[in-house]
Amino acid sequence: MNYTASRIAVLVFLMFVGFVLGISFYFARKAKSAEGYFAAGGTIHWFVNGIAFAGDYLSAASFLGICGLIATMGYDGFLYSIGYLAGWIVALFVVAEPMKRLGKYTFTDALDSKFNSKSIQLMAAISTLAVSLFYLIPQMVGAGVLVTPLLGWPHWAGVIMVGAIVITIVATAGMTSTTYVQFLKGGLLIIFSTVLVVAVLNKGLSTEAGENTFVPRTIEAASVSPTATIEHGGKTFVKIVQDGTANWWIDQQDGTLLEAQSKTITAKGELLYNGAPKEANKLKSVGYITKLPDGQTKTGRLGLFKYFSTIQGSEVVRYPKSKFAKFDDGGDHVCVFVPVITAGEDLMIPGQKFKLKSGIGKLNFISLMLALFLGTASLPHILIRYYTVPSARDARKSTIVAISGIGFFYILTLFMGLGAMTLGVIDVESGNMSAPLLAKSFSLVLFSVISAIAFATVLGTVSGLIVATSGAIAHDLMDNYMGIKMTDKQKVFAGKIAAFGVGIIAIILGIAFNGMNVAFLVGWAFAVAASANLPSIIMLLFWKKTTAKGIAWSIGVGMVSALAIILTSPNMYAQFGINATPIHQLNQPGIISIPLSFAILVIVSLMSQKKADAVKA
Repeated sequence: MNYTASRIAVLVFLMFVGFVLGISFYFARKAKSAEGYFAAGGTIHWFVNGIAFAGDYLSAASFLGICGLIATMGYDGFLYSIGYLAGWIVALFVVAEPMKRLGKYTFTDALDSKFNSKSIQLMAAISTLAVSLFYLIPQMVGAGVLVTPLLGWPHWAGVIMVGAIVITIVATAGMTSTTYVQFLKGGLLIIFSTVLVVAVLNKGLSTEAGENTFVPRTIEAASVSPTATIEHGGKTFVKIVQDGTANWWIDQQDGTLLEAQSKTITAKGELLYNGAPKEANKLKSVGYITKLPDGQTKTGRLGLFKYFSTIQGSEVVRYPKSKFAKFDDGGDHVCVFVPVITAGEDLMIPGQKFKLKSGIGKLNFISLMLALFLGTASLPHILIRYYTVPSARDARKSTIVAISGIGFFYILTLFMGLGAMTLGVIDVESGNMSAPLLAKSFSLVLFSVISAIAFATVLGTVSGLIVATSGAIAHDLMDNYMGIKMTDKQKVFAGKIAAFGVGIIAIILGIAFNGMNVAFLVGWAFAVAASANLPSIIMLLFWKKTTAKGIAWSIGVGMVSALAIILTSPNMYAQFGINATPIHQLNQPGIISIPLSFAILVIVSLMSQKKADAVKA
């Protein structure tokens, strides 16, 4: 899709970025000590920290990814919201207060508080780096997605800009500025998302085709002279050339044809949209209702529950994306976006994304839910926020505030996603842009503010992740594991250097994973976190026979097994165009890696326990 930047959008965006950098430079004066840099000195008020928790958690995955998944897949996308929110139950009742009592700066501090083990220090620090990097990927992808419509820049330019700004934020003030940036954008995101939902409900639903809507049409079967075909989803896509322009049509059994959209990379490396150069012909925003209950053509204003029941009795046209395919006749790589009419009642239940009727589909779904439920309480950038408040009681209170804000926002994502699905605003190339484009359909100012807030969301989350990774490098690896004793000033300097290096890596990964849904990518980060970190946290708190070796082995095996399954998954093959049959069909590793991590911890702890008893005897 082509985007044209507007002056209003650029102005609002620059104001937000300027304000965020201003906060960073202001608090830089208060971040001289290591505790001040990595944990804001433990002085953050519990309410501010709770909203900052929400700001951290409502990342690009929540605002861009979940809304995009709901807009393209219906209720299946909302299942991510349910999983993300349910994870806070573990954080509230299991992790919040113990983490505050056991730790000082980092997640490693808490795990190693009873052992002073080099193996725990090494493995926990590596785990923090691995989880943070996987979480950084979708944030950087989301950053590039946002900058394209705001400034008209290519995706890679947006990723580089975000990386540069975030490195500046972290290298100046650390956790203090990150906390207040998250507090500000978390509150604003909830407020303006509410405004957007009110606008969606006031507009209601309509079958009238908008200017961005593709309407099905028919062609004389005799005029169809296919030059190439591609099979997808049990249907055949036929390439037809009319008036010198290549068009794509979906071939139906009755001879009628529906217009589809396509993006083609020719054998010569040209990028064509609907058969023409990008400047002449582009993919449009799509998604609309073809049928409303009781023969209505327009509903007018709808209430909260009436909105859902109306969609349930409607029919909606969606544009799922086919895989890229290579034609034998010319070597062209084609991606076809197919118009599919879906009953509203099917959109309001699982099944569009998660194929629960198949065995592997059920395993992937259960695996994802396990990762989301257990991953929240083991994300390093979430855990370190417990060290920014004065007491364990404040940690619990800030968690309750976070749950309230996050739960309310996730309810809003359902309305925003369905609104994008039915109002003709979906960008078929990037479902991640559904919420911002929905805002644009109502008001350019609302679009500008929403996009700028979403950009601030990325900035804040990436800042928190880089603070966590810099702490793991400077405090856990260099100071504790390697024994390089540093003054507070030296430790802060090392953290800033580490932040710069991690920022560069995040930029590279953000460019490499362009095009993947950010909520899906975050699911991988949750899986790695739940596999590597949560078993150690739970067993350390509730099983007295847990040993240092058991924790270290659990972290290592959980992390490696999760990463191995992810890197050999079908989705990873598809992302990088690997023409080979994947060695397995799991896209989510949690169902294997999480139980395996628990089992390894128990086995190794029992074995090392016996050795300890023998030494005592």
